[in-house]
Amino acid sequence: MSTDILTILDFIGVISFTISGSLVAARKDMDYLGVCILGIVTAVGGGATRDIIIGRTPPVMFRNPSYVAVSFLVANIVFFFLYFHLSGKSKPKMSHIFGNTLFWFDTIGLASFTVNGVIVGQTMTDGGLFLCAFLGVITGVGGGVLRDMLANDVPAIFIRHIYAVASTAGAIMTCLLWRHSQYAAIAAGLASVILIRFLAKTYGWNLPHIHKD
Repeated sequence: MSTDILTILDFIGVISFTISGSLVAARKDMDYLGVCILGIVTAVGGGATRDIIIGRTPPVMFRNPSYVAVSFLVANIVFFFLYFHLSGKSKPKMSHIFGNTLFWFDTIGLASFTVNGVIVGQTMTDGGLFLCAFLGVITGVGGGVLRDMLANDVPAIFIRHIYAVASTAGAIMTCLLWRHSQYAAIAAGLASVILIRFLAKTYGWNLPHIHKD
């Protein structure tokens, strides 16, 4: 497997999750520092957690600071775009923009990092299904969990659009196809996450909830 594919997935995930984290920070009325911190944490949190689990220390974000640098740059772009172009817009309009944009960048980041985590597991461990799938899910959802916790929200994986289920399905699909065709595994994993998330949003799919009277 070419390292170029892994690097491409890394940067797609970093950019997408930075935008996701920055939008959440803006929606929470955080200042410039809050937007940057939440964007960076969302972008690199899952990968750092994955690296610690497999003993890859210090995590890649510290050995290759280009990921943090790109995330910082993207967070700044998001902040100043919102600051200059959305100031004064009505709250309903902003809510609509945030909702759709956040969903799609969150989905792209989730798909990229889920597959990325599986690839790291396949190349740096014994390649067991459970471990590689787990690393894929942790890489995919870890940054979003940290983002939501810092934003004082219940993590999205627990409440809507079968977030973690989509990541799990994509990770397992990637693992199962890996030994047959690595490129097909990557494509199938990405497509699985994106398709499941899209269908869940379109048809309002969620896991069962306990409803209190």
